Amino acid sequence: MHEKLIILDFGSQYTQLIGRRVRELNIYSEIYPWNKAPELTPDVKGVILSGSPFSVKDPNAPKPDLSAYRGKVPVLAVCFGAQYIAESTGGRVLPSKIREYGRAHLTSIDSSSKLMAGMTEGSQVWMSHGDTIEAISDDYRVICSTPEVLYAGFESKVDAVYGIQFHPEVYHSTEGKTLLSNYALDICGFSQDWTPMSFIDETIDKLRSQIGQDRVVLGLSGGVDSSVAAVLLHKAIGDRLYCIFVDNGLLRKNEFEDVLASYMDMGLNVKGIPAAHRFYQALEGESDPEKKRKAIGRVFIEVFDDEAHKIDNVSWLAQGTIYPDVIESVSATGGPSATIKSHHNVGGLPDYMKLKIVEPLRLLFKDEVRRVGAALGVKENILNRHPFPGPGLGIRILGDVTAEKVRILQEVDHIWISGLKNAGLYNEVWQAGAILLPVQSVGVMGDERTYEQAVALRAVSSTDGMTADWCHLPYDFLGKISNEIINKVKGVNRVVYDISSKPPATIEWE
Repeated sequence: MHEKLIILDFGSQYTQLIGRRVRELNIYSEIYPWNKAPELTPDVKGVILSGSPFSVKDPNAPKPDLSAYRGKVPVLAVCFGAQYIAESTGGRVLPSKIREYGRAHLTSIDSSSKLMAGMTEGSQVWMSHGDTIEAISDDYRVICSTPEVLYAGFESKVDAVYGIQFHPEVYHSTEGKTLLSNYALDICGFSQDWTPMSFIDETIDKLRSQIGQDRVVLGLSGGVDSSVAAVLLHKAIGDRLYCIFVDNGLLRKNEFEDVLASYMDMGLNVKGIPAAHRFYQALEGESDPEKKRKAIGRVFIEVFDDEAHKIDNVSWLAQGTIYPDVIESVSATGGPSATIKSHHNVGGLPDYMKLKIVEPLRLLFKDEVRRVGAALGVKENILNRHPFPGPGLGIRILGDVTAEKVRILQEVDHIWISGLKNAGLYNEVWQAGAILLPVQSVGVMGDERTYEQAVALRAVSSTDGMTADWCHLPYDFLGKISNEIINKVKGVNRVVYDISSKPPATIEWE
């Protein structure tokens, strides 16, 4: 049993980052909605309270009962969590005169505090709150401030409770990892026993026990999640794993053949299914993004089910679900989460697929999946592949989808991705793709007027996809790619580069 750090989520956009930063310290963490806090068990060695969009003054704000944890394990309260601790123990929290959002710098750091050990005067931190702590009870003392915030950090004099009004989990807090390390290692005493190899060994044992002598079917996508899940399962149960790789006609140029060959080289028991015509039929005339996603998902299940029925005695369906999928399916406020777009791999199976579910990666964040994949020897061309949407080019073609539009976008995308690789820029970009716009524009080629398609190129930098910035690629490189696309791809006469960040935009256009 691994030592465990519990994170209580009050709805903050940064809660997943807390979990990831803790995992980077080789410490196992789990995130729970604040109103579904787990019981304290011997393996739990610490509890972190997240931030929240709520004000502690809001009558509907979360009001957790921390009596099960306080005095038994160290508690670190971040932002809203710190304000809740202050307010609920006799302090005072009031609306900030000026909303405190963005960079700040720590002053008056108390180096005698275990939490602040090694932190330097003037250290940059990230603030994001509309309330501020105006007073704390006599049972607490200040351990750091900023020029605007006296109670930027405080700690209890009677038990191991710490509060900070800034966010150590975001990259803008330059010494955030030091603070989290102080808390987890020096205060909680974690032994850092959460490693890729420990996960692999334990997961293989668990899969063998869970599956027994049954057979498992898995849908491969070419992406890192399903690929690492397949290798883990293959190590656990060998040829009793049956992999199906469906060509939906919406993959990148030559991807079906290339990825299928890679899977066979990896020793996986895999079958490739050409099914583009079924997907094109389902998408015919459909322009609505959500309806396109659902049509692609429906046809995939139908094709997958047809093939799965050809395998005798299959009892399990394996999925590449990862921890963010699990977290995002549960609302921290107890109500429904806001839906920006549906996820193709999240949701129940239709009733006619009578299979049990096995999800070997459901405890891992994306970066941990890559670390585990590297430890398993998964090939770099799969392991470091940019994220690619499940619906594929179907949601990078704005408007209705046709075979001709797919051909055009495949050619454009191939030039774009190959160009990034040839220029040594591919690994500097977190995700890149091309979008076929529902726009035609006037151009001139030679002495002739053209009226052809416009495409947008997209390249973003990110660590987790939750936020992203557009990549500042060299102008000469972009100019060369634009010229190559227009000259080589029949039907395109205009190329634009997307310089939108997330938020407010999303990475994909649909």
